[in-house]
Amino acid sequence: MLKLFALLLSVSLAFALQDTIVHSSESAIQIKSDVNETVLKREEQRKEQIVALRSQLAKIEQELDKEKIWTKSYSSYLTSLEVEKSLKEIERKINRLKRLHRTRERKEELEALVAKKKILTTQLSELKKKGSSPFSELITPPKIENAPEVKNPFNIFTAISFLKTIKKEFDGYVQRKEELGKLITLLIKEIRIYKELYDLTKKEKYKRVLEKRQRELDKFQAAYDILLVTADVYKKRLEVIEINLNKKIKAQALKLGNIGIIVLIVFLIFFILKLFAKRYITDNERFYMANKFITFANFTIILLIVFFNYIENASYIVTILGFASAGIAIAMKDWFMSILGWLVIVFGGSIHVGDRIRVDMDGMKYIGDVLDISLLRITILEDITLTSVSHNRRAGRIVFIPNNYIFTRMIANYTHYSLKTVWDGVKITVTFDSNHKKAMHIAKEIAKKYSKGYTDITRKQLNKLRHHYSLKNTNVEPRIYSFIEDYGIDIEAWYLTNAYATLTLRSVISMEIVDAFNKEEDITIAYPTQRINLARDKTQTKPNDGELV
Repeated sequence: MLKLFALLLSVSLAFALQDTIVHSSESAIQIKSDVNETVLKREEQRKEQIVALRSQLAKIEQELDKEKIWTKSYSSYLTSLEVEKSLKEIERKINRLKRLHRTRERKEELEALVAKKKILTTQLSELKKKGSSPFSELITPPKIENAPEVKNPFNIFTAISFLKTIKKEFDGYVQRKEELGKLITLLIKEIRIYKELYDLTKKEKYKRVLEKRQRELDKFQAAYDILLVTADVYKKRLEVIEINLNKKIKAQALKLGNIGIIVLIVFLIFFILKLFAKRYITDNERFYMANKFITFANFTIILLIVFFNYIENASYIVTILGFASAGIAIAMKDWFMSILGWLVIVFGGSIHVGDRIRVDMDGMKYIGDVLDISLLRITILEDITLTSVSHNRRAGRIVFIPNNYIFTRMIANYTHYSLKTVWDGVKITVTFDSNHKKAMHIAKEIAKKYSKGYTDITRKQLNKLRHHYSLKNTNVEPRIYSFIEDYGIDIEAWYLTNAYATLTLRSVISMEIVDAFNKEEDITIAYPTQRINLARDKTQTKPNDGELV
């Protein structure tokens, strides 16, 4: 029984052990399957991380490409290091070849190395114009020129322009600092990505790039630290310059304001004096002289005020007088005389654009309207006038008159000081036996009729002209004159007409007078005739003086 029980127990244990082994094998297979699945998932996750990191890296590299100013500078620095290394190697080879016995081949090799050394030396000097350190040109702040002196109102504009320039340069320097800060941030992100890529892949290329980027970051960080300190110092210097210049500008503006107030007070005083002169001086000539004196005194005092405020040293006066003397000597030449003539015309106000003037040049008379007054000449457009009809027989030309003619030639202005009218006259000859008084009356009435508008305008203009000139005869009514000539009585009717259209009114008045005279029986217009009296003695013929009948 015991044997049987033992046998049954052994069989049971065997079956139990077999079941355990089977279950263990199945568990092992399941565990292995789970591990493989986990490894595959981790591998997939790793690949996905690598793809994502590379995508981020591509975006960062695109951003880095935008910061070309710094990357190119660093690239130039690396190139200079490579060139310097190559140059040292070439110098070592040259020294070795010089010590060896010179054969033909070695001599040619030596000459080639010397030529290469010259080329590399030139390249290295170009790459290191601003020194051997990287970014030396970029981190060097702009040079601040000496601040301009502000001693007169014109220097204010120079000072303001100077401030704008240095501020613009400082803004550019700060912008470079901000660009470098952005570049450093991108490099830090790129280094972090390369570290993760290396940890994921263990590839040497990522490690090499990582070390290279770390070296770049160290250089850029050092440059950024220098920029921070330099920009702060540069900003403080600019603040000091700006404070000093603003103080000088303010002082000069205050000085200019005080001078302006003084000049305004002087103007008001002399304006009041002119009003008193106009009110209490009735004589036109005396008023004219008083007005001129007041104006001259006014500008003289203003000139002295400005002169003594801005001339700080007596030596300046000597310098100014020296330049003035030199200018007078040079002004004897035609070119400079024309410039001086332009000053006289412009500041004297004798001729303005639009005025009608007459110029006598080389025996010719030109009458036209001023189109332009330039630095060297007056340009006029010749119009059809009595001079054109009687003498030139030409019109419509553009005539150029040198400004120096104002000193040497006859120049008449028909429209000076808004006086747009001139006197013109019509002459008609009647016979001695005509009723000349009646003819004069008719001519005067016709002249009055057609010139009335111009007469009224001229009266107003002459009243205004009294303030600038001494006018004695201001009669503007038409004037009739009669003169005894050899062949009859000349009747001349003078009237005021538009300076720009004298011929038109002359033509109208002339025809009206002719028609009026022809209607009168006791008025005969004279024309050249000859009267012969025959005596009884046919051998004696006493010719009488010819006369117009």
